[in-house]
Amino acid sequence: MAKEKKGVRLEHISKIYQDPKTKKDFYAVKDTSLDIEPGSFVTLLGPSGCGKTTTLRMIAGFESPDEGEIYLGGEPINALTPNKRDTAMVFQSYALLPHYNIFDNVAYGLKLRKLDKAEIKEKVTNILKLVGLEGMEARMTNQLSGGQQQRVALARALVLEPGVLLFDEPLSNLDAKLRVSMRTEIRRIQQEAGITAVYVTHDQSEAMAISDKIIIMEKGVVAQMGTPQEIYYHPTSEFVADFIGEANFLRGKMVSRNGSEGVADVNGSKVELSGLTGPQKAGDDCTLVLRPEAAVVADEGQLPCKVILSCFMGSYQNYHVMVGDTQVKVTDFNPKNKKIYEVGDEAFVKFDPESVHVL
Repeated sequence: MAKEKKGVRLEHISKIYQDPKTKKDFYAVKDTSLDIEPGSFVTLLGPSGCGKTTTLRMIAGFESPDEGEIYLGGEPINALTPNKRDTAMVFQSYALLPHYNIFDNVAYGLKLRKLDKAEIKEKVTNILKLVGLEGMEARMTNQLSGGQQQRVALARALVLEPGVLLFDEPLSNLDAKLRVSMRTEIRRIQQEAGITAVYVTHDQSEAMAISDKIIIMEKGVVAQMGTPQEIYYHPTSEFVADFIGEANFLRGKMVSRNGSEGVADVNGSKVELSGLTGPQKAGDDCTLVLRPEAAVVADEGQLPCKVILSCFMGSYQNYHVMVGDTQVKVTDFNPKNKKIYEVGDEAFVKFDPESVHVL
């Protein structure tokens, strides 16, 4: 599909805005450097106001960086207007032309480029087949469902064969079930087209499901970049661990350390740790990140606890337990034929030493 797979490189990008109330300048994006590989699907993820949309808009050319340079396929593009950049944007609002049918909406950009009619027809027909709207060319966009409108917006961007496809929270107007099927569809189309995609969302499960790499942003800076597995299992901060999925944080002190093996004291209990990668040494304070699904409640284990919530959820038993003064969530999958602990029971939190990540 794409003429050439192009990567995106941001070198020390900053964007400064003025607070309308205080009149003080603040960094929406601060000294951010990124390298997005050609043909990859990269998601900018983070809470509102973290700078992800501003970063996307700077790549698209709708905003100009106050500091730094943006490169597309090795070419500096700061000075180029949006229509001169080899990018196409899929908006949250779809931005379809209401008085045009599907064919004319998708063909619009090609007509502006003055392609001949036969070539336009061929390109539009091929792209509608790719997004699953074959045979619907004559339908008006106001007769379409939200999911179909999203496909038209996607086809209109793809038909221009951009080097990089940009998505600004494209699924946020759809209902939950349709969002799941459309994100799968977007990923399929991106892979089939072999195009570089940069996607903005605040939905963690969406980011996990479709991305080769996730960039988590916090207050205008990159908190961590990595594969979904790296971000989930090896977060570099409590913010990242808490933002991706659910996490329990257990405060402790490193008792001993020998390479990747160690022992921590958590609430008076000695906990063996394995696969350590951080700088922690004996005597250091540390935080153990334990995912709810990585632990079970059992008659024996590492950490004594008291059950304060026991709730059957069908595919799992949901527990909240107290380890000293710390509440710990445990998701015990497939609880059938397992011992179920009730509120008030004394038990233990049990887990594999390798399933704990230490900050």
